[in-house]
Amino acid sequence: MTQTKNLEVWLRGPLPDVPALLQPVAHALLQAREEVGNFMLDFPDELLWERPAGVASVGYHLQHLTGILERLFAYARGEQLSEQQLAYLYAEGKPVGQDKQSETLVQKFNEQVDKAMAQLQQTDESSLTESRRVGRAQVESTVMGLLFHAAEHSMRHVGQLLVTARVLRERETTNGNMVD
Repeated sequence: MTQTKNLEVWLRGPLPDVPALLQPVAHALLQAREEVGNFMLDFPDELLWERPAGVASVGYHLQHLTGILERLFAYARGEQLSEQQLAYLYAEGKPVGQDKQSETLVQKFNEQVDKAMAQLQQTDESSLTESRRVGRAQVESTVMGLLFHAAEHSMRHVGQLLVTARVLRERETTNGNMVD
């Protein structure tokens, strides 16, 4: 028998209480949470807002992961963005100015994944093709389109976060070992 804890989330089997058609969304979000959590262990706060080669910072990706889930899941519920959600959007990429910033941003992402999972569990599969309006331009999408985009967009930013964090850690290690 294969140990499931070493497998990616999608290979561990169906998640209880998540509709069958939404299993891929749930799997991707839980995989994102695991990868972020594992990779961000002991990540130095002083590197959080660094932008090597001009790419987005690790801090930005953590904020954006949280924000995009909140926004896309709000649209999937048929809501437009609140002033608070818009303020969060405009603040993405700006340092939060607190101790343990990395830990705090990872925790906020984890909490948002929990909220997303709860919404997935409550989503009726018959609603997946219902139309939803997105943004100020009121672009048409569907519940399913928004939920799947939330999953794929999250994984895209997880990949970018992991590469940026690895570059920064490698640079830090190399600089720390250099002899003058």
